[in-house]
Amino acid sequence: MDGARPLWATPLQFVFACISYAVGLGNVWRFPYLCQMYGGGVASVVVSFFLSMYYNVINAWAFWYLFHSFQDPLPWSVCPLNGNRTGYDEECEKASSTQYFWYRKTLNISPSIQESGAVQWEPALCLILAWLLVYLCILRGTESTGKVVYFTALLPYCVLIIYLVRGLTLHGATNGLAYMFTPKMEQLANPKAWINAATQIFFSLGLGFGSLIAFASYNEASNNCQKHAVIVSIINSSTSIFASVVTFSIYGFKATFNYESCLNKVILLLTNSFDLEDGFLTVSNLEEVKSYLASAYPSKYSEVFPQIKNCSLESELETAVQGTGLAFIVYTEAIKNMEVSQLWSVLYFFMLLMLGIGSMLGNTAAILTPLTDSKVISSYLPKEAISGLVCLVSCAIGLVFTVEAGNYWFDIFNDYAATLPLLLIVLVEAAAVCYLYGLRRFESDLKAMTGHALNWYWKAMWGGVSPLLIISLFVFYLSDYIITGTLQYQAWDASQGQLVTKDYPPYALAIIGLLVASSTMCIPLGALGTFIVRHLKQGDTASVA
Repeated sequence: MDGARPLWATPLQFVFACISYAVGLGNVWRFPYLCQMYGGGVASVVVSFFLSMYYNVINAWAFWYLFHSFQDPLPWSVCPLNGNRTGYDEECEKASSTQYFWYRKTLNISPSIQESGAVQWEPALCLILAWLLVYLCILRGTESTGKVVYFTALLPYCVLIIYLVRGLTLHGATNGLAYMFTPKMEQLANPKAWINAATQIFFSLGLGFGSLIAFASYNEASNNCQKHAVIVSIINSSTSIFASVVTFSIYGFKATFNYESCLNKVILLLTNSFDLEDGFLTVSNLEEVKSYLASAYPSKYSEVFPQIKNCSLESELETAVQGTGLAFIVYTEAIKNMEVSQLWSVLYFFMLLMLGIGSMLGNTAAILTPLTDSKVISSYLPKEAISGLVCLVSCAIGLVFTVEAGNYWFDIFNDYAATLPLLLIVLVEAAAVCYLYGLRRFESDLKAMTGHALNWYWKAMWGGVSPLLIISLFVFYLSDYIITGTLQYQAWDASQGQLVTKDYPPYALAIIGLLVASSTMCIPLGALGTFIVRHLKQGDTASVA
């Protein structure tokens, strides 16, 4: 069997493939957000298929921003002129240049999920390009993937190191780092903080998707899987902390820049309103002079007061953003204010692309490995054709996310396609291995592979701690959905230049239910099908006898 199945050229390729898959966008845009806030197989294929449909849209957006990063000035650094060319676009002025470029130029987002709109051809072309790149990477299985993972695993670290050096030299970086490493002791008593921490590491490692199992199936039988599991876990968690240091140094620069810009606007307003000498009003004496003006000129100050913004560095740092908001709005806001902003923009979006492609290799491997291993399918189609069909179907369905309401559907898939189903899948996997197959038999298998017996830690985790933790997460998610009541989403209001909360329509709620049920139902249906087939075979054997 080993001779018939392709293998990794070296064990290092397998480790890099796992790192490239596990270290993804969540390490960059989810873990820093949490720091800011709180100081089997069939079912896995379905979840991975759902994930691959929408996840590659992120790579399409990364391509879109990468292509625009070569412009001078960056297109998201300034607001465009209005139709009369007499001022700036009204929507952009009410929001910001980075928000405008994301919501209007990139997504051309509709006011609600009910207004689907047309396919945006530029993001659609970027999506096709992203899927073409994925197909070329997986075309020859481990032979091509094994080479690609060297780049997708290592290049993001090179970019992060470059960004770390640059970030630490930015004005205000220390403010961000101080905020990151200052614990919020009151949050230790908040159960949601611990739940979110457990959820982050759970999803960051990519458990339940089948990708790690698919990668491991191309190893030699004597591969030391225990050592590799520890290495990948340590590198994944370390990368989250490392990426957070980079993120918060840049976030500190952005917050400080906005805070000082706010102060300068207040200084300019008061200087012009009260005919003060230029340079008299400074940041150091601002509060003192404001108090004096309020007492000496109460009527005039009351007229100006509504225009005086409340500038606070703390509030700027506390503005918590994750996901696409962090990647395509907050980071671009900081990048546009850097010197040689085009260079930093190219590096950043190239890194996002490498992280995304690395994760996509794992997602597609989880889909393709069971399909290519199936004698029924592989007897009719070669591996290249199966890979092409999977990419083609995923790309075609993924075009839904490029319509004007596509971002709302993206959020639905991101929030519901791979949360509850994954928890159930991993819980069933743990129970099947520990209590159906048997922990002792599993231990003897690992001893035959690695050459040494498991210690008590692994057995305690697999048999008790992990299942209890997963059940706790499962109960938390269910109770959170029940307590929340009607599910809602954030819609872009162009007239206000900001996000507003709206209720999902009934058909969107039905699709959310189908997303959750379609993957979770694979487990009982698969078990029922296996039982029926075995029962029929036993009946045939008995009749022949």
